[in-house]
Amino acid sequence: MTIAEQVAEHHRASAGQLPVDVADAFAAEQRGLSAADRPAVKAAAGDRMPDGDLLDVAGQPTTLAAAVSSSPAVVVFYRGGWCPYCNIALRAYQAHLVPALAEQGIPVVAISPQTPDGSLSTRETKELTFTVLSDPGNQIAGQLGILTAPSDGARAAQLQLGLDLTKVNADGTTTLPMPTVIIVDSTGVIRWIDVHADYTTRTEPDQVLQAVAQTLG
Repeated sequence: MTIAEQVAEHHRASAGQLPVDVADAFAAEQRGLSAADRPAVKAAAGDRMPDGDLLDVAGQPTTLAAAVSSSPAVVVFYRGGWCPYCNIALRAYQAHLVPALAEQGIPVVAISPQTPDGSLSTRETKELTFTVLSDPGNQIAGQLGILTAPSDGARAAQLQLGLDLTKVNADGTTTLPMPTVIIVDSTGVIRWIDVHADYTTRTEPDQVLQAVAQTLG
């Protein structure tokens, strides 16, 4: 199944499970996102990939450059392990993207603003073999221009469900990256970028593989 098909199945399976006001708040946010214009992203193909002071799953300092070791790489920005759409996408990348890219020596690196403990939990519970890093303060996402935050209604709905992003995010804010996949070459230059303002949609593995073949082939 594609990510889109899995998301549709998730919506069918979860229908009626949330309180009506919570479900309405999330639905209203998603309608607004899907109807919005394409986000004004700062980064484009040909730009250098920014870096920042990141943390690995053990809380040790690292950087994106250190994680990829001068190799071309596929970098995935996700909101956090609490997000069901992120989990669907990460599992799909593990199953369909990682094996194909490993044959080419291209690593996958996933980055979120959640704490290192959250990154570790994400990697372990989703049985991910690729590198998962924490970017406190969304340093890299901010330089790329892919930052967003929940609507007031969605924020209230999250709190009603017991999700407080100020405790999940390493910097104590509610700021999140828009789901994004970037292909970076061995010199650290962005060759392809796909940004999704609507967090219920994601870059499909086949799209990434096709873009890798076209840009790094």
